[in-house]
Amino acid sequence: MKRILIIQTAFIGDVILTTPLIRATKQLYPAAEIDALVVPAAAKLLQNNPHLRAVLTYSKRDKALLNMGKMIKRIKAEAYDMAISPHSSGRTHLLMYLARIPIRVGFDRGTMPFLLTAKTAHPRGIHKSRKNLALLKLLDPQDFDSQTELFPGDEDHARAESLLKELRPQKLIAMAPGAVWATKCWPVEYYAELATWLNSTGYGIVLIGSAEDRPKCEIIQASCPDALILAGKTDLLQSAAVISRCELMICNDSGALHIANAMRTRVMAFFGPTTQRFGYFPFGPDDHVFETPMDCRPCSSHGPMKCPLKHHNCMRLLKPELVFSYIKENL
Repeated sequence: MKRILIIQTAFIGDVILTTPLIRATKQLYPAAEIDALVVPAAAKLLQNNPHLRAVLTYSKRDKALLNMGKMIKRIKAEAYDMAISPHSSGRTHLLMYLARIPIRVGFDRGTMPFLLTAKTAHPRGIHKSRKNLALLKLLDPQDFDSQTELFPGDEDHARAESLLKELRPQKLIAMAPGAVWATKCWPVEYYAELATWLNSTGYGIVLIGSAEDRPKCEIIQASCPDALILAGKTDLLQSAAVISRCELMICNDSGALHIANAMRTRVMAFFGPTTQRFGYFPFGPDDHVFETPMDCRPCSSHGPMKCPLKHHNCMRLLKPELVFSYIKENL
C-alpha cells in the first residue's frame, strides 16, 4: 500500500469519530501516504493531524453532479491503492468505484454496497468510533485504540489563552447550547438557569458554538452576565483548545460533545430525541448522559426539527435543578 484514502463526508462529529480509524490505518500501513476526504466545514478538524499527508474537501451538495465529476477526476489522479469509508452512502461507494480505486472497504449497507471489494456488517451495541475500527478487521485481526483526537496548533492555544484571560483564575465550565437539529437542544432557559447557579458557586462560564448559536448564548448571558460568549469567535480547533482548558463540557447530542471527548474534557450531555444505542454517546470514564425514559424515544436517528408529539418532554422533563445537583455531587 502506497496511498490510502479515508472518506467521511458526513457531519463534524462523524469526522472526529473517524480519527481513531485514521491513526490505526497509519499504524497498520506505516509506509503508506494517507489522505482524508471530508466536507469543507470539517476540514479544519484534521489540520495538524500527524497521520495524514493531506485533507481533500468535497462540496457534495453544491452543484452535486459537477463537483462529483471533479472529485472523481482528482481522486483518480492520486492513484490510491485503497479507500476506506465508514460513511455508508451510495454516493461515496460510487465515488470510489468510478475513481477506479482497486480496494474499496466499507460497511455492507447503504444503496450500493455491491460496489465495495471488501465489506462487513455494521456493528451494533458499541461506540461509533469502535464501529469504524471494525472496518480494519477486514484487513488485520488486531485491535486498536478507539480514543478520538484533535491537534490544535500553537496559534490555536494562544488564541484560547487570550480569549479566556478575563475569566481567570476561575475554573471553567463550557456550555454549548446549540445543535443542527432543533429537538436535540435542551431548552435555552434551562441553560440560563444552570449557568447562573454554576457561576454563583465560583465557576467561569464559557459559551461555545457557531455564529448561529450566538442568539441562544445571548439569552444565557442575559441571566448570567459574567458568562463569556465565544460562539462565532473561534474556529473548530480554537474551540478545541478552549474546551481543553475547561473542567467540564455541558452540551446537547452535538459536535461539541465529540470535540470535548477528543480533548479529554469531561462531558455531561442531554439526549432527547436520540438515544445512546446509536453509538454517539460520550465515552470518557466520568462522562454522564442526562435522559428521560419515554416510549417515543428515539423519534429518529438525528432528531427532527420539531417534536412529532408537540411536547418535547424528552428534554423539558430534564430540569436544571436535577443537573445542578448532579454536578455539585460529581464535579
